[in-house]
Amino acid sequence: MSDVRPPSAADTAIVLVNLGTPDAPTPVAVRRYLSQFLMDPRVVQIPRVMWWPLLHFVILPLRSRRVAHKYAEIWMADGSPLAVFTRRLAAAVQARLPESRVVHAMRYGQPAVDEVLAALQRDGVKRAVVLPLYPQYSTTTTASVDDAVRQSGALPAHVIREYHLDAGWLQAAADSIQAHWDANGRGDRLVFSFHGLPQRVVDNGDPYAVQCAASVAAIAGLLGLHENDYVLTFQSRFGKERWLEPATITTLESLARSGVRRVDVVCPGFAVDCLETLEEIAQTNADAFRAAGGQRFQYIPCLNDAPAHADALAVLASKALRA
Repeated sequence: MSDVRPPSAADTAIVLVNLGTPDAPTPVAVRRYLSQFLMDPRVVQIPRVMWWPLLHFVILPLRSRRVAHKYAEIWMADGSPLAVFTRRLAAAVQARLPESRVVHAMRYGQPAVDEVLAALQRDGVKRAVVLPLYPQYSTTTTASVDDAVRQSGALPAHVIREYHLDAGWLQAAADSIQAHWDANGRGDRLVFSFHGLPQRVVDNGDPYAVQCAASVAAIAGLLGLHENDYVLTFQSRFGKERWLEPATITTLESLARSGVRRVDVVCPGFAVDCLETLEEIAQTNADAFRAAGGQRFQYIPCLNDAPAHADALAVLASKALRA
């Protein structure tokens, strides 16, 4: 009989990984964060010898101060919303899985994936279940987390690929939308906004756009919506090449000009609220909708650390622990 004991839940850590955030709403902190983020070849697929000088001598000097101002508008008492809600979500999942250790990490910024995994190894953890907080898989996000995990070499790790059709997550998303409607009333149209990608990435086989559409169809089905009740859009375009369409902001403007006076916008591709939801959608896109003739714009918050969200992620992690 072998003396080797298979890893148990007590030997395994669950690591929730989010994209990342600057440490402070300052140009210096934003520049440091954006430099790491935009130098990832998964994110920007331009030869480094061409991209490095463009990024450091043109893009970062121009964008850092402007982006820092946007972060300052949404900064919370405890820090960046993405960091605050990710910490709270990890704590909520931990409460549901007391036999395992649950921590969080950031792909860019702190706490860094490699440092978190190395610390777990020093603490005697034998393996990790890594849950990237991206329901829909993309080579630009989930695959980048997988890169960081493998490059760290600290622990054997299982990376959960996606959960865009997970029943618990879908129900949590649908229930969150319904609860918002019950409390605030329902708009004339529901806009599902997802972070965009260059069309080229999808044309090369990235499944992200297909998975976004599948998530939207499933959530709409749970809500009993008809096709003309909602629309799928993409936000956060960067650069001059063609990105996934339709764009959220132009869709909102078009809806307003066509006579739609009330819209609700939800961002189910984001696990927690962040700059792209709280500033880009709830402020900039809301202003654009109203300027085009719209009257009531309601942003439906991300699931954040809601109990149903923590329940769904705890179940996903538990399944991976048994795999």
